[in-house]
Amino acid sequence: MAEADGHDARSGLLLVLAGPSGVGKTSIVHELLKRFGGYFSVSATTRSAGPGEVDGRDYNFISESAFQKLIDSKSFLEHAEVFGKSWYGTPRAPVDAAIARGQLAILDIDVQGAEQVKAQCPQMYGVFVLPPSEEELLHRLRARGREDEATIQRRFAASTREIARARAGKTFNEFIVNDDLTKAIDTICGLVAGRMGQVPHS
Repeated sequence: MAEADGHDARSGLLLVLAGPSGVGKTSIVHELLKRFGGYFSVSATTRSAGPGEVDGRDYNFISESAFQKLIDSKSFLEHAEVFGKSWYGTPRAPVDAAIARGQLAILDIDVQGAEQVKAQCPQMYGVFVLPPSEEELLHRLRARGREDEATIQRRFAASTREIARARAGKTFNEFIVNDDLTKAIDTICGLVAGRMGQVPHS
């Protein structure tokens, strides 16, 4: 438990996890939280909730005026307009609070967002998850069965651009290939444990 001054024996860590759709980030996040505890950032968005989505769990659904106030008060670690219609952003306060408590704070965001966070928080630890190959990435996108082929191709093209942008920049500390999910999870958990100076729960 944290002491009254907000510090404890452990070191908090801001982990920014990125990678293309279908690469396994959700499974990795769930396992990180299971082993380390901590906080997973829930993004704010101006779009409406979709079927089955719960406010505060999937996203914080807010109005455009409320979102703009948060931008003006510099309350986001990163924010962007997506597809020219909806805004998404990572609220700063709960992330800062988790780190101050010595916890792991996880952000699952895109490369552009990660670059913004890096500019504000140079101490962040960036991990980019890669598919074994472009062919396997395309296969995984199709296997999800959520979208038509045209949408899949657009997502695939965007993903290859994301990978190229991530490799070209200096935002990410590690690039982990997910050719075996259990192995990828163990590798990332080991890296996080080393950064935090603790042993994860099994």
